[in-house]
Amino acid sequence: MSYEMTAILMFSGMMGLLLTGQRVFGAIGFIAVAFALLLWGTGGSEIAFSSAMKLMKWYALLTLPLFIYMGYMLSESGIADDLYKMFHVWFGPVRGGLAIGTIALMVVISAMNGLSVAGMAIGATIALPELLRRGYDKVMVTGVIQAGSSLGILVPPSVVLVLYAMIARQPVGQLWLAGVFPGLMMAGLFILYIAVRCWLQPNLGPVLSAEERRIPWSVKLSLLSAGILPFFIFMAMTGLFVMGYTSLVESSAIGAVSATLAAAIRGRLTRAVFHTTVRKTLAISCMFMWIIVAALCFGAVFDGLGAVRAIENFFLEQLGLSPWEVLILMQLSYLIMGMFLDDTAMLVIVAPLYIPLVKALGFDLIWYGVLYTITCQIAYMTPPFGYNLFLMRAMAPPEVSLGDIYRSIIPFVAVMVLALVMVMAFPQIALWLPQHYYIR
Repeated sequence: MSYEMTAILMFSGMMGLLLTGQRVFGAIGFIAVAFALLLWGTGGSEIAFSSAMKLMKWYALLTLPLFIYMGYMLSESGIADDLYKMFHVWFGPVRGGLAIGTIALMVVISAMNGLSVAGMAIGATIALPELLRRGYDKVMVTGVIQAGSSLGILVPPSVVLVLYAMIARQPVGQLWLAGVFPGLMMAGLFILYIAVRCWLQPNLGPVLSAEERRIPWSVKLSLLSAGILPFFIFMAMTGLFVMGYTSLVESSAIGAVSATLAAAIRGRLTRAVFHTTVRKTLAISCMFMWIIVAALCFGAVFDGLGAVRAIENFFLEQLGLSPWEVLILMQLSYLIMGMFLDDTAMLVIVAPLYIPLVKALGFDLIWYGVLYTITCQIAYMTPPFGYNLFLMRAMAPPEVSLGDIYRSIIPFVAVMVLALVMVMAFPQIALWLPQHYYIR
């Protein structure tokens, strides 16, 4: 059997197992080990063992559980609730102000957590009921929460970028810095869209009533303290890293300790909060580690097959496509897969092919990591099976229908496509910060 046919069988077998509902790491790891044994006999069993040892030696992996712990500690201790109260008071007098404040809240939550699920949970349970109660258009605010929560996989410390770094063998610190400007730019575009639309259609985002706006300045200023702790945590974590005082792993440890101290200062570090945080951290960390092992094993088999060189030859020589045309086709394939898979599964499935191909085409892998992440954000919100669509359906109140959820994402997907095009056309949006400020 030719290597090309073997590669096709590997992918079709993996997709078949995934369609049966098997766990991602189980399907990918089984196919990788099975084909390694078929191709190279008992010696192929060393590939899985080697991949596991490679993962255990990856020092940057220590950041993964620490950042996940930090995010869950801040979420479970209710510090995110305090943040929303602050944004509610300060942005309420502006048309669409609470929706704008929700986007700002999502940026802060992203900087504290690194996972889109946390932002979605906080937005759907805290912000959405308040926005609906105050007369905001349900279609618009549903889109606001879905779009804002997607920032969690781009704004540092992004767990998805950590996974990409491990598979692509790129510095996590550079990828984080590369995600800063694109993430803030996308949040700014969301805010601009909300502000313009609510200015043109004031009924979509009414201002707070006169009675609610009569809040003493002493109360407003005291509410600002809700933002001090998260800002301190973020600056202690990323500021020291960017300035070169701490390594990446040390920064993640500072973030985890700071989050615990913040919960204690607020008087919310209870046994239940700590137990829930540790349990969720362990579950998510183990899931990601198994997926990475499976991805490394799958990639090793593909390298042995020479499938990457075959695909490069097919696109560039047989089809005669330019490097940019190949890149655009890869991004479109992510959008299609995103209708059925989450970001981690997409990365694991295509990383063995796309990352070496991107490097062979002459593109920067740090820049491509940002493109991948933005495309995942778009895919998260793309019908019929976008990940965020179903999360929102599960968390939204009964008056928000599935049709409302589908309609809500149309303008925000358009804004995200615009952001993707801007980063593709102007790579320095992503690359300027890591090129100038990455120290180690």
